[in-house]
Amino acid sequence: MTSTDQVPAQRAVSSASIAEVTARMREIGASLPRQDGVAVFDRVYLSVTEELERRLVSGHFADRAATGELGTRFARRFLDAVDAEAAGLRTPACWRPLFRFRRHPSVHPLQFALAGINAHICHDLPLALVDTCQALGVGPETLETDFERIGELLTGLEERIREELMPGPDLLDVADPLTHLIGAWSLERARCGAWAAFRALWGLRPFGELLEDMADGLDSTVAMTGRCLLTPLWH
Repeated sequence: MTSTDQVPAQRAVSSASIAEVTARMREIGASLPRQDGVAVFDRVYLSVTEELERRLVSGHFADRAATGELGTRFARRFLDAVDAEAAGLRTPACWRPLFRFRRHPSVHPLQFALAGINAHICHDLPLALVDTCQALGVGPETLETDFERIGELLTGLEERIREELMPGPDLLDVADPLTHLIGAWSLERARCGAWAAFRALWGLRPFGELLEDMADGLDSTVAMTGRCLLTPLWH
């Protein structure tokens, strides 16, 4: 599977609704042990998607149809990776560290959450933005305003993750490497990088081979960061 396999120009698929993808996330969470690394990320991501769904209903976004399309195509990339891994198929490189270390006893739940967010924001989001623009026949400027509003939602999510999954003060004295590790990663920087990667991918659309190379290079780079985030720290 190449990183751009899901771009609509190459594989025509109809988007499921946001409600359908949240239902699938609940199924994944219910089928896995709570401490499983994929389950940890799934719970985190489910909370974001549910909040996105609420904001779509309330009229928070300037273009509800485009944002709903983006949210659905974004979620499908995670769900497709989970389904591919379960079926023994090749998954994007960025997701492989989480799948490999998902049951490692020396990886903290916070690391699982951040590794999943890293894969999903830094790799899946740029490609989902390309998917959405091509599916709707629009340019990046159509999504830019609501992308910033989604960013506000994600920033709030990062704060909740750190509050809920960060060890207590007593453990932090012992787990200083964890503090260092999570301090080196920023969702805001990742989100800005995702938009820049999207613009680069969008500009390479006329050059199919270069587009593939860029997407594959992005996948590999994000995978390296994910592997670092999952460095075993606990004994």
